[in-house]
Amino acid sequence: MNDKVLWVTGASSGIGAAVAKKFAKEGWKVAISARRIELLNVIAEDDNIYSYPLDVTNAIQLKETFNKIVNDLGKVDLCILSSGTYERKSEKEIDTNNIKNVIEVNFLGVINSVAAVESYFKNKKNGHIAIVSSPVGYRGLPKSSGYTPSKAALNNFTQGIYFDFIKFNVRVSLICPGFIKTALTDKNEFKMPFLKSPEYAADKIYDGLVRKKSFEIIFPIQIAIIYKIFQILPNKIYNYLISKFVNR
Repeated sequence: MNDKVLWVTGASSGIGAAVAKKFAKEGWKVAISARRIELLNVIAEDDNIYSYPLDVTNAIQLKETFNKIVNDLGKVDLCILSSGTYERKSEKEIDTNNIKNVIEVNFLGVINSVAAVESYFKNKKNGHIAIVSSPVGYRGLPKSSGYTPSKAALNNFTQGIYFDFIKFNVRVSLICPGFIKTALTDKNEFKMPFLKSPEYAADKIYDGLVRKKSFEIIFPIQIAIIYKIFQILPNKIYNYLISKFVNR
């Protein structure tokens, strides 16, 4: 019988909710957190899922909630940190207040979450932290003055803490989904290539974290290939391609 325990932030909808349901279906006990209590309670109608509302921008609340989860469920084996925000319309021009809000949730919210679990995992000398970022964090994109840099910071942060945690036998993984149909992507006014469902994302995440034990999980394969090429392209070529095809 599976006795594993998962904590998911950003779990009220989208990828976070789908991941919670996937792991619960596989026999894990799953603690879910987000700000929207009503949505969490609906998801927690599953016998293996437990609701713990919080705001990731509140570091004190995060620590208290994580401690309560450990006390209630006995332990935590894996954290999937997937809280995030994005409002494309507010990023068409540089809006400092919007950028601050995006950085606060997408980047600092994750840092708060990692800080809340750091001592627990390091003292236990076992565990796994997985951070949901985005392929857009690999290179800059137009009309994304807050979102892209928040994900770039997250990608680098995740890579950096990998070295800090592995010394304590604690795994760290970076999850970079392509376009997934969620409430956030529904706001996009452009055609999203290789659009996939949250359930597809949850399957890929479960496979990458549990079966393959990967550091980097990027999907679908088409997006993985495109962004790996983007990473190695000289600036002159990358800038030309993006200007021609993305910023039209």
